[in-house]
Amino acid sequence: MKAIRRVGSVVVAGGLVLGLVGPVEAATGGAVRVNQLGYGAFDGKSAYVLSEGAVTGKSFSVVDSRGRRVLTGKVGAELGEWNAKYQHVSQVDLTRLWVPGTYRVEVPGVASSPAFVVRADGDALATSAKDKAVNFFTEQRDGANVVPGSLGRQPAHLTDRAAQVYETPTFVNPDTDQTVGELQRVGGPVDVEGGWYDAGDYLKFTHIAAYSESLLWASARDARRPDRKVTNEARHGLKWLDKMWDEKSKTLYIQVGVGTGNAEGTFIGDHDIWRLPEADDHLTSPAERHLRNRPVFRAADPGQLISPNLAGRTAAAFALAAQVEARTDRRLARKHLETAAQIFAQAKTTNVGQLVTSLPFAFYPESAWRDDLELGAAELALAAQRLGDRRAAGWVRQASYWAGQYLEHEAGGDTLNLYDVSALAHADLIRAARSDRALVAKLSADLRAQLAIGTTRAAQDPFRAGAQYDNFDAVPHTFGLAATARLYRQVTGERRYDTFGAQQIDWAFGANAWGVSFMVGVGSNAGQCPHHQIGNILGRQVVGAVVNGPNSADLFEEGLGDHLDGMNACPANGVDQYAEFTGRGSRYVDDVRSWQASEPADDFAAIAVYALTR
Repeated sequence: MKAIRRVGSVVVAGGLVLGLVGPVEAATGGAVRVNQLGYGAFDGKSAYVLSEGAVTGKSFSVVDSRGRRVLTGKVGAELGEWNAKYQHVSQVDLTRLWVPGTYRVEVPGVASSPAFVVRADGDALATSAKDKAVNFFTEQRDGANVVPGSLGRQPAHLTDRAAQVYETPTFVNPDTDQTVGELQRVGGPVDVEGGWYDAGDYLKFTHIAAYSESLLWASARDARRPDRKVTNEARHGLKWLDKMWDEKSKTLYIQVGVGTGNAEGTFIGDHDIWRLPEADDHLTSPAERHLRNRPVFRAADPGQLISPNLAGRTAAAFALAAQVEARTDRRLARKHLETAAQIFAQAKTTNVGQLVTSLPFAFYPESAWRDDLELGAAELALAAQRLGDRRAAGWVRQASYWAGQYLEHEAGGDTLNLYDVSALAHADLIRAARSDRALVAKLSADLRAQLAIGTTRAAQDPFRAGAQYDNFDAVPHTFGLAATARLYRQVTGERRYDTFGAQQIDWAFGANAWGVSFMVGVGSNAGQCPHHQIGNILGRQVVGAVVNGPNSADLFEEGLGDHLDGMNACPANGVDQYAEFTGRGSRYVDDVRSWQASEPADDFAAIAVYALTR
């Protein structure tokens, strides 16, 4: 920081005017939204004023932690209407605020923002949030290798070490997870102990784990410095994923546990009761038998071809692990490469039909699969190149073919998230085939097209959101757009989307209509009531959990329903403190019952980790 000097009654520091601030005018009629994670000193910075009346052209002040005014200016032009109450959203330019410190934005007659920091090293802020998201995976661990952590985790589901395999069950209808009849055993025992819980419950899915693993390993690979936290957690997840692939019988297991009991009421499932996971090993009731001894389900019969989305992304996870492990243990890297190659070779690529993701399919209704095959082949190629394996060129050709098929059949409707991994696939295929200029140009163009989906939305949104916040997965899509902006810069050298990417990070951490940071434990106003059994029962914060965020207001029209047995009311008074900010068809409810908005998930945290990788 430059030296502070006094000029008359005014204090000047580093070009910013410092003056003692008198009483702040009553804060009425709106709110000021900022990125509660903070800003880099030399990055572009914006706050947003949400107000009942017009404020464009009115004065604002920035005050530091000692109450001194350090910056003044005029509120910028209006960006649009939010809802009937808050018809004005305007931007405040904070770019000139570069001295490290803690600040608030004051707009007289409207509101004061939450406190936020400015740091000389903005990347350190991103890394701090990334570390919290990695911590969430540690808190989600299942099996014997748990870490007590802030939730006091204990070993659980040790019976998964000798689990029985069952036929795919029949469901009451495609939109429910209630099954019909008894589960039919077809094999076992198999060891599927370990891994991570998928979300706020205790089911485990290969589909989610492979996606999350891919992003964690990609983060470990792409970080400028070795990241032991990410690598260690990725290794934990890969150990379980390896168990879900039976090399001898060529069987991929896809799920541990069953969501709900059967229509006849002879057994219950994971979603039917609210409890701590370690309780399951000690259940005695016959109706609880599939909680105590959890069923395992297969992607296909032994030796049969596997749904291509599962084959592609699971192969990608092992191939990415091979790329990272090759730095220190080439023998282990080659082992992971062979596992990836075996799984990829089992992909079903003709007469695909409905994809296999979870049971029921409605949990994760994926429709795209060529992007998964492009990703799997691209990562195999990069791993082979790193290990000097002659198969690299063949995998480049396969990745190029599937990229072309994706562009022909599936491109144009989605951006990086659980259901479309093409952005990462394109970027890594560019890395693997840089000499093919035509291919590089084609893939770069599709990355731009995906970013255009976000930038077009952002240009029309008062908070510059690039994702659809009146639909599921707004927050992970937001992180996906930020990650894609970085990928585009890395593979093309162009920085045209840097500002857009930063705006998406701002939105995710509080510069949104609700003023909420959607990562628990980050910012002064993060979600407090995630739909997460362990955290809710213990009354403890699930640090690093990334929630779905705002969703369609229509989903909440019939209320939130009753609290489940064992569920603690949160918030205690049951009041929706964000109701007045419902707007543009979207609503955010911070309530343990509002799984549509407040449930965290592994894939949400994984894309946050990758977006925040520096």
